[in-house]
Amino acid sequence: MSLIPGPVRRGFEALLAPVVDRLIAANVNPNAITTVGTLIVIGSGVAFGLGWVRPGGLLLLLSGIGDMLDGRVARGGNAVSKFGAFYDSTLDRIGDAALFSGIAVFFTVGGVSDSWRTPALVITLVALSAVLVISYARARAEGLGLDCKVGIAQRAERILGIGVPSVFVGAGPDGFLLLGVVTILALLAVITVVQRIVHVRNVTRVARRPTKARLVAPTLADTPSKERIKK
Repeated sequence: MSLIPGPVRRGFEALLAPVVDRLIAANVNPNAITTVGTLIVIGSGVAFGLGWVRPGGLLLLLSGIGDMLDGRVARGGNAVSKFGAFYDSTLDRIGDAALFSGIAVFFTVGGVSDSWRTPALVITLVALSAVLVISYARARAEGLGLDCKVGIAQRAERILGIGVPSVFVGAGPDGFLLLGVVTILALLAVITVVQRIVHVRNVTRVARRPTKARLVAPTLADTPSKERIKK
């Protein structure tokens, strides 16, 4: 389940297809794309921390493009590897930490009124913690051989949810727009954590459920012969 409509996702993927083809033709390493995307999202976190909300939102959206490109280039160029998957996942978490840390700094140094400073900081920390747990839950489930991509607040939703309003509106009056977005994302992230826990619980419960043994009538081969009985 995703908050982004399927047609929107497919349309954006179609727009990126020529770029993916060019990168594959140029033998660009997917890990290099991952690295550049992470540097961009770190720059976004720094921009938010400095109070440059619109540039921060723009950089965040640009990093999202890189996030969509690396996996497609890896698959299309037959460059998929275990290290690449590990590297991509690890750098995504670094990017999440940088982004929400920057937003937390923004709220702390005057992005919101004094009376909202502590609540804003707590909400941002909840959002960051839940986002990291979302990733851990999937990684742990996949380590157990289970698929766990469920949830309404995945990475694309976070990038668009923060990036789009930040670019067009900024933080809003007294930072309340950005705080409202982070609050919603924190709530959705917590719900996603619960969804993944319930999903894994249901999957493992089905796997543990005992099956009733079928009663099979004994065959002639299993029945002792009269000669055997006499002996």
